[in-house]
Amino acid sequence: MTPVLDLAFAALSDPTRREIVQQLAKGAARVTDLAQPFDMSFNAVSKHVKVLERAGLVRRTRAGREHHIALDPEPIRRIAGWASRYERFWSDRLDKLEAFLKANRKRD
Repeated sequence: MTPVLDLAFAALSDPTRREIVQQLAKGAARVTDLAQPFDMSFNAVSKHVKVLERAGLVRRTRAGREHHIALDPEPIRRIAGWASRYERFWSDRLDKLEAFLKANRKRD
């Protein structure tokens, strides 16, 4: 795996960060808005955002004192590309299982 994927998977291993990514899938948001649904301090949520930022999953822009966070689609595309190789593997396996089960049904 590449370092980009390693960082992305590590960042997404935390449920809070995955929830932040889900929120950002709806559109860019201020850090204060991202923190609202969590039962933790603003600083704790900010640290989670920084981990996502270091992994390249989000971008931060500043407008005065407000920090706006948006998803960066590139790491997600890389994860999807990596995972799609394994999807083909399982699809092929399931197709073979289906053929096997159909062949055995005809024998009964």
